[in-house]
Amino acid sequence: METPAVVGAGGRAGLAAGITSLAGLADELAAVLAFSPDSHDSHDSPEGAGRAADADPLRDLAESCLNGLDVVARIEATTAAAKVRLLAAYAEAADALEAPAQTAYESSAREMSQVAEVACALTVGERAASALLGEAHALTTSLPAALDALQAGKISWQHAGIIVDETTGLDTAAAAALEAHFLDPEAPNAARGAAAGELVPARFRRKVRAWRERHHPESLEIRHAKSVEDRRMEYSPDRNGMAWISLHLPADKACAIWNRTSAVARGLQGPNEPRTLTQIKADEAAKLLLGEAGHSSGPGPSITAQVMVTVPVFSAMGVTEEPAELDGYGPIPASMARKLLAEGAGSFYRVLVDPRDGAPLEIGRTSYRLPESLKRWLRMRDGKCTFPGCSNPSQDNEADHLTAWEHGGSTSISNLGQLCPKHHRLKHRTGWSPDPANPDEPPGWTSPTGRHYNAEQSDREPTIWPPGCLPEEASPLEAVIVDYLFAS
Repeated sequence: METPAVVGAGGRAGLAAGITSLAGLADELAAVLAFSPDSHDSHDSPEGAGRAADADPLRDLAESCLNGLDVVARIEATTAAAKVRLLAAYAEAADALEAPAQTAYESSAREMSQVAEVACALTVGERAASALLGEAHALTTSLPAALDALQAGKISWQHAGIIVDETTGLDTAAAAALEAHFLDPEAPNAARGAAAGELVPARFRRKVRAWRERHHPESLEIRHAKSVEDRRMEYSPDRNGMAWISLHLPADKACAIWNRTSAVARGLQGPNEPRTLTQIKADEAAKLLLGEAGHSSGPGPSITAQVMVTVPVFSAMGVTEEPAELDGYGPIPASMARKLLAEGAGSFYRVLVDPRDGAPLEIGRTSYRLPESLKRWLRMRDGKCTFPGCSNPSQDNEADHLTAWEHGGSTSISNLGQLCPKHHRLKHRTGWSPDPANPDEPPGWTSPTGRHYNAEQSDREPTIWPPGCLPEEASPLEAVIVDYLFAS
């Protein structure tokens, strides 16, 4: 039986385009790998001889290797797109070869057979094959922009999988909006900073999840209330006489547990402490769970954990239910943020944002010393180490002058960036250098080879205004906001 009638024209065109793209990329890779200074410069002419004399073979080799890696990454993405189209076409053709299933049992059996066939063809487990078929179906039916970006090499297979995961359960319009936000630079309020394919998958997932939480058709308050019922503790044995303990808790409690344990661990660090910070955290958490009193004193910094909660001003007042942002976690229900602020949790600092454009409006603080204020502003702006792909949380990072003080750099938010200890050393010991920053955007980075990597700032959005309150006009509510801010 012929299958072209089954596989749509769009699918065949996509496969053909993918094959053509792969052929072009293969030629591009061959040209990059065949690079040789001698093949490009003729020694027979004075100009060629001059260029050959100025060439640096090792630098040229390093550059061609990096260019080759870039092409290989695009080949992998294009190959993944071809695999997606082939999987979807196979499933469609296999369904068409059979008469419609009469029972749920028959339908399940056919699905199992398709999964087994794909698993054997790709030499993967059936669970992985089932996941691939599901992802292929989603990308070819509901996420065309993601599939096109994958085929063009703009995103990796991991990025495409994240989009599939985070759009699961969304209706067609919501999934399309998420796609457009991250993949269409012309979309209204498109994602800011580094493009989707320039973010490491873990950072991309965090940004996608945060945007999904804010724009989900069902409010975060409702989804959170349902999820609280699923709280639990899990135990999983591991190798070498070890095991894992996991707690699934509301974000504010989980974050508070993590920050308290981290603060205690940092307070115990010192020249006479042989354990690493990670080991101390595990030991102190075990003591707390087993009811043993952990030590709260010792050399090192204070054990007070400080976490910021970014709250839209209307949400803080209870006028709207727009999600807040918990430093180190992401969006949380407005009710959770109000509870943290009302209880005066000493570990949490309030950050109010301007309802007109989502910009920071005011930082609650107990200390008015400028260095401490700048530190908090820096943590709010950057959220993590600013180095590309690094997820080191803000509480463990160091404030660094982008332009060194001895070179004329000022101590201002536009000349500061957060760096974890590892990347702080990298900046001072190698040719990696941060780009300029501004009060609302962290710096990007430039590598020793001259490659530029954009900043990974968050997607700040204008806050949600209450019904009947127009941001373009003066409103009686403005006086209430001002009074609230000064009274806080």
